[in-house]
Amino acid sequence: MPTPCHIIVEGNPALIYASRNGMPEKVLPTLRRFLDTFWQERDISGEVCDTPECLVAQIVVRFGFEICEDDFSNLRVGVQYHPDVEYLYAIGANRQIRVWVPESSYRANPALGLQGCRELVLDAQRNAQLDAQLDAQAG
Repeated sequence: MPTPCHIIVEGNPALIYASRNGMPEKVLPTLRRFLDTFWQERDISGEVCDTPECLVAQIVVRFGFEICEDDFSNLRVGVQYHPDVEYLYAIGANRQIRVWVPESSYRANPALGLQGCRELVLDAQRNAQLDAQLDAQAG
């Protein structure tokens, strides 16, 4: 299954769309690892200017390699929500990732964005599995 998704960065109107590999088990470990590095680099440099813009650009460049698997035709950046996404990953200014799942209102009118979605609350066991994947990838 293709499992399309959006990645959304608070403070930036751009929507990153990947037409496959968008399930939480694939995206969250990679995204968490990437964001840990991104925030560390920003903190060390003391850079705070244009953070949402830098984050979107770096997700496209760095994160794109991992989810595209050498086929970059499935990665796009735009300002329109796609009706076929299965998950929306919202990165907040507070550095937290929230996962959203479209409801029927979103499917009928994707322009609703997150207002047409419900938050997916990952249970403790699933979070532990994702953290274990992250640790395995890092080590």
